[in-house]
Amino acid sequence: MSEHTIALVTGANKGIGYEIAAGLGALGWSVGVGARDERRREAAVEKLRAGGADAFGVPLDVTDDASVTAAAALIEERAGRLDVLVNNAAITGGWTQEPTTADLAVVRTAVETNVIGVIRVTDAMLPLLRRSASPRIVNMSSSVGSLTRQSDPEASTGPLSMAYAPSKTFLNAVTVQYAKALRDSGILVNAGCPGFTATDLNGFRGVRTPEQGAAIAIQLATLPTDGPTGGFFEDAGVVPW
Repeated sequence: MSEHTIALVTGANKGIGYEIAAGLGALGWSVGVGARDERRREAAVEKLRAGGADAFGVPLDVTDDASVTAAAALIEERAGRLDVLVNNAAITGGWTQEPTTADLAVVRTAVETNVIGVIRVTDAMLPLLRRSASPRIVNMSSSVGSLTRQSDPEASTGPLSMAYAPSKTFLNAVTVQYAKALRDSGILVNAGCPGFTATDLNGFRGVRTPEQGAAIAIQLATLPTDGPTGGFFEDAGVVPW
């Protein structure tokens, strides 16, 4: 069994996910780069290693049962446990999604990746997380999933979104359920908002860098034993539900 802290970051071949992996790697952790695309995954691993990180590739499609099962087996064989899981992989389904004309296939696909994918990966990794002395689960959410902010006419929460924003609200609820279920296990489960970060997810329109967007995930991944669980956080503090 590895003596290093072992982390898995889904969707880690680019953007915020890559910077989360880089930040955890800079702590001396061994970081699994979870991604579907082999070429991009291995390029990310090579770049992280060149920067001094102990990175390894994890073939992972969060929407596929067999892929997730194989990823858990790979980590078990390599390290024997998992200390931190960062559920970062997500899709938008397009930014403008009018509720009255929503494409149900787009909504379904967003939920499959952004919510069911998180459940699928988390459940597969839980046996490995239970072997850790300080297990943490970080779900990368968004403030657009905040019902408080979405319902505030003065708040700026982007265009109408019948797929992405509700999927993040759903993810927040899932985060709370895991925190309740695992409260006595020592596994801290929290959601983090990276802020409006410039990535290909939003056509690079964001005002924050991916490195800045990754900061909240790194903070939640390194919480002390008495840290919070079942919360929703951004750099400035608690995000209202």
